[in-house]
Amino acid sequence: MKRTYSILGLLGLMIVASCTTQTETLEEKARRIHESVITIDTHDDINVANFTDSINYTQRLNTQVNLPKMDEGQLDVAWLIVYTGQGDLTEEGYASAEMNAMSKFDAIHRLVEEYAPDQIGLATSSDEVRSLITEGKKVAMIGVENAYPIGEDLGNFELYRDKGARYVSLSHNGHSQFSDSNTGEADGFLHEGLSELGKEAIVEMNRLGMMIDVSHPSKEAMRQMIALSKAPIIASHSSARALCDHSRNLDDEQLFWMKENGGVVQTVAFSSYLNTEKHNARNEYMQAIRTRLAEEKGLEWYDRSELRNLDADKRAAFMNYYREIVAEADELVANDPEAPTGVTVADFVDHIDYMVNLIGIDHVGISSDFDGGGGVGGWQDASETFNVTLELVKRGYSEEDIQKLWGENLLRVLDEVQAVSTQWQS
Repeated sequence: MKRTYSILGLLGLMIVASCTTQTETLEEKARRIHESVITIDTHDDINVANFTDSINYTQRLNTQVNLPKMDEGQLDVAWLIVYTGQGDLTEEGYASAEMNAMSKFDAIHRLVEEYAPDQIGLATSSDEVRSLITEGKKVAMIGVENAYPIGEDLGNFELYRDKGARYVSLSHNGHSQFSDSNTGEADGFLHEGLSELGKEAIVEMNRLGMMIDVSHPSKEAMRQMIALSKAPIIASHSSARALCDHSRNLDDEQLFWMKENGGVVQTVAFSSYLNTEKHNARNEYMQAIRTRLAEEKGLEWYDRSELRNLDADKRAAFMNYYREIVAEADELVANDPEAPTGVTVADFVDHIDYMVNLIGIDHVGISSDFDGGGGVGGWQDASETFNVTLELVKRGYSEEDIQKLWGENLLRVLDEVQAVSTQWQS
């Protein structure tokens, strides 16, 4: 039976709704917005040991990202990363790196096709993202951190695209066959930007509809990428160098390049890229505790700066127990008045504020680098994702602004990159 309302009744309902809106608390407003927007984190590392039939992301593992934690924090989309550390530029090096990359592609496909197809699906476009969310599923997308495993065969970019990859960084820590890395600021450069093969790779990624990621390449390599690319680019996990002088961050000139290019910078919740002084003070204090806990268990503990010097097996073993040791140490100091205050969500949003004020709301997004060293006080794993939205609401960002920051800017770039590819094909 249809309900009918008198004019007075409708006015009464409007008044009630108005009063409800007026009395909405900041947290209630943040909850409402958080539930309504698509939340996308563009950088989450993975360990293939967590993608088996007995241990996988359907369980609440000690990883920062998994399906239960995504549900708790209402994180809709996780870009799972096919990461490979930089090795020798030789056929042997490329072959070993390719095995690593393929194992990670296969792990992601097992998750969405075998272990949890009713909970999460793989998306390769904005339409697929929206469709999966409408179905009530979480979304996995694939980014490639370091094109080193591609070797010197540009045809492998199409193979990666067919496996679901929708962004690729041409280098990581150390120079690849394609591009100089930001690490060249300390160690010297190899190509003075892009190699000739790297320049061809930019054209190939445009043709294939794959986003170009500039978070790890050098500044000169980034400049050359923008000059060559017919499509917008992204920085999948970088912050503002003006606030934290780290080579992994983008300086103001680079930020303006991003604006002119139409791209987006995915601000990263990585403490040492947000506030060096706070990070160092907290890290020094915590490292002593973590080292002691690891030694008590007969395990080795490494500083992050040491990780790239480890072989793949040692690094994988370390990452298996890394989160457990970190969690135990955090619990030990939770009520320790001597512990230095660490980097928090507020410091993270300071970088968002800075970049929004400099280059505009349409060119800034959000990433965590979870399970790769990321995480700040208040956003230590996917279950705490709401706290980012809450801080944005406290700063006065509108629902439309927050929608753009959490995902719409990134999806807009993906659409534009894929439109360039479609035009290319025709």
